[in-house]
Amino acid sequence: MRPLRSAGYVGLLAVAGVMAGCAAAPLVQGVGLSSYDTMVPSDGVLTKSRLAVNKDAVLAARTVRIVPTSFPSHIAPKLTSQQRMLVANSVNRGLCVSLSDRFKVVPPDEAADLTVQAHVTQATETDEVVAGISAAASFGMNFVDLGVPVPTPRIPIGMGNLSMEAAATDASGRQQASMLWARGANAIFSSPRASKASDAYELADAFGEDFGALLVKGESPFGASGIDLPSAQKINSAMGLPPKYAACERYGRYPGLAGVVGGQLGLPPEWTDKGAKPAAPAAPAAAATAP
Repeated sequence: MRPLRSAGYVGLLAVAGVMAGCAAAPLVQGVGLSSYDTMVPSDGVLTKSRLAVNKDAVLAARTVRIVPTSFPSHIAPKLTSQQRMLVANSVNRGLCVSLSDRFKVVPPDEAADLTVQAHVTQATETDEVVAGISAAASFGMNFVDLGVPVPTPRIPIGMGNLSMEAAATDASGRQQASMLWARGANAIFSSPRASKASDAYELADAFGEDFGALLVKGESPFGASGIDLPSAQKINSAMGLPPKYAACERYGRYPGLAGVVGGQLGLPPEWTDKGAKPAAPAAPAAAATAP
């Protein structure tokens, strides 16, 4: 039976090759950057991008603050306000953890060498029904004994995409780094989840990682030789442990094991990710004393 199982596995890989694909993702320029003139193409294997960076100025910076990501309501209008906030927070958290590799991250109301803000410029909702079917099929394959692990591609229909832009400005407001970024969900590597926001949520974290890497290295994160192993602080954060800097706590922690299990089961990210921490209530004003 082993040769038959191997033959079946090869057949499944062939089917996977036919089905594999990415959702188209256009580079969409917004209005959030002060300049787009010096950007040059710098694409990755799955990512389209245009970027510009003043390497000397960026590498000289030691502190950074993050202004919350904007996600206008007219973009991906079928998403709920909760889903929109979850996607924007995924960008913020990805940025904070990625930037922590070299910078000290301070709260948004403190001065810093660099100020970072990102904007969602385009997004396509995930077909939650098709994603749910894909998740169920993938989960079912885990119980099929083929003798070897079986990569189960998701159905390449109704996959979402995300387009972003971001800039890092210095203390005087001059733009020192910028990026236009776009990526679509992939039939092999993107987790199918039964939520309209699932692909945008996953891609948002990838953008945060990429733009953070641009500032950490002072150069394009795409096309570099070799493989960069994740730092200890990134691994800890991915496991849901406390982030390196307290300023990152405002974006909540990664769901860790609950997120991994939820992804395997196709659960919506809204179920496993608690999102940003609620803002602390303002201190009550002192009571006026009678004259």
